[in-house]
Amino acid sequence: MAQQLSHNYYKELIDLQDVEGLEAQIQSLLDVPIESVSDLENWLKEERNVMIQIEEAMTGHQVDFLRNTEDTKIKSTYLHDQQVVQPLLMKYEAKLNEKCCNSPFFHQLEDKRYGLMRTVRESKIKLFREENIPLMVKEQELATKYSEIMGGLTVEWDGEEKPFPFIQSQLDHLDRAVRKKAFNKMGTAFRQIKPEMDALMNELIQVRHQIALNAGFDNYRDYMFVVKNREYSVQDCYDFHENTEKHIIPAWNRLADVFKSKLGVDTYRPWDNTAKLMKNPPYAEVSTLMDGVSEMLGKTDPYFAERFDYMRENGLLDLGDRKGKSPGGFCTFLPVSGDTFVFANFSPSFFSLIALIHEMGHAVNGYLEFSEHGPIEDYQLRSEVAELYSHGMELLLLDKLDRFYPDDEDFKRAQREELRRAFTMLFGPLSGDLFQHWMYTNPNHTAKERDQKYFEISKRYGLNPVDTTGFEEEIGMSWAGTIHYFQYPFYNIEYSMSMLGALQLLENYQKDPKQAIESFKKGASADYNQSIAAIYEETGVSFDFSEPAVKRMGEFLEKVIQDIH
Repeated sequence: MAQQLSHNYYKELIDLQDVEGLEAQIQSLLDVPIESVSDLENWLKEERNVMIQIEEAMTGHQVDFLRNTEDTKIKSTYLHDQQVVQPLLMKYEAKLNEKCCNSPFFHQLEDKRYGLMRTVRESKIKLFREENIPLMVKEQELATKYSEIMGGLTVEWDGEEKPFPFIQSQLDHLDRAVRKKAFNKMGTAFRQIKPEMDALMNELIQVRHQIALNAGFDNYRDYMFVVKNREYSVQDCYDFHENTEKHIIPAWNRLADVFKSKLGVDTYRPWDNTAKLMKNPPYAEVSTLMDGVSEMLGKTDPYFAERFDYMRENGLLDLGDRKGKSPGGFCTFLPVSGDTFVFANFSPSFFSLIALIHEMGHAVNGYLEFSEHGPIEDYQLRSEVAELYSHGMELLLLDKLDRFYPDDEDFKRAQREELRRAFTMLFGPLSGDLFQHWMYTNPNHTAKERDQKYFEISKRYGLNPVDTTGFEEEIGMSWAGTIHYFQYPFYNIEYSMSMLGALQLLENYQKDPKQAIESFKKGASADYNQSIAAIYEETGVSFDFSEPAVKRMGEFLEKVIQDIH
């Protein structure tokens, strides 16, 4: 049964259609005199109050659109935000940053509370270029086009028209012939939209390259490292790629032999590289999924289940697949309401179960942060931190997968598959990161070269043990199914970094479950003005992706998988 859509999950305290009124309200912030440190702190509070009202309305409009990309009214509202409101905000954000940073009291603000904010604001002033505003609007329009294409993508399956996520879910089928059929159907679907996807990506790369050039950078990769205020270098990323290839991929290949024997196949083919050892999907109806996840969360910590049940009762969950719904899954924050919203477009599968648990890690993190510190501000959100709690939630619930897989052998299979997913999260996002390094430092590449590079990198990492003979083209163009490349550039490596932290959390949990959960909650409610390393430390783990750390956690993960008999 389809979920009933609710549009009352966010607050519209500001009319974004009234552009003149909106501009006057922001302009009034620029007119406020600041004559002391206290004045500046009060001004920052007022600025935040205005901005979170705008942010919540825009977030709600975006989620409405992603839930139903075919509704013309919803789309019109969303496009107004992107084409009219966003450029206005970009212009005034620069002015507000200048007012703040140019204040003689700016560097007298308490470092512990405002240090990160100072760094981010000064960085934005250096990056801002008036000529980039229309380019950024264009970038957003192209990303929106991607959601429309994928949201409307359907595939014929046994005489019926099915949403694309349904076909993806069939890669988990126990029957190898069904998996192969699904893989081929996905290839056919990608081939149909390939010209549009190539055109979109070509244009996105050129737009982003020009944004970087305008801001004084040689390429978009280097520009994005500054935009993201990363606490590590480009070379650190390359070292991480190499360390993973050296220590994780050999272990992955050894485990592939184990999974091949359990699958009963002599050769891994592309359609064998997913969670296909469970006899049936873990649920048939979304309500069953929610019942089970609530129970799993409750057995881990009562607060986790209380938050989930609250979200369920208040229309803050949209799960399941349907035509016109954008692909993927995410958790987003509503800073005025103090709520989180989880969106997922997945058909019943093992992956969709894990994806919901993953997003609930984000949600719990959001609620704990809000209760301790109020609305999380944009500059405080660092993916390396956020993903620690989503991956961490997955692994804290590893021992409760019997809620969906009560048979003992199925339970073990489910645990092995979740740990196998943890392995893939150590190298899969790295291959995506490396792919983007190549794309944006070679912005004039052709579509054919892009496909070839994607295939080459995939073979170095996740497809290392797979016989891809005859399917090079299908694999090469499958980058088109990854939303991050279109809408969240350079949001990849953070998954792998945070998985190293989450595995340390699992290691702690195996020694002392109660203490590990308390550390999870402590870190998830920590002051986000701290460094990434400090927040990890509060969670009882280390922010470390050096060669020794990669090697140690790879060995730990391999042992945990082999210990499940």
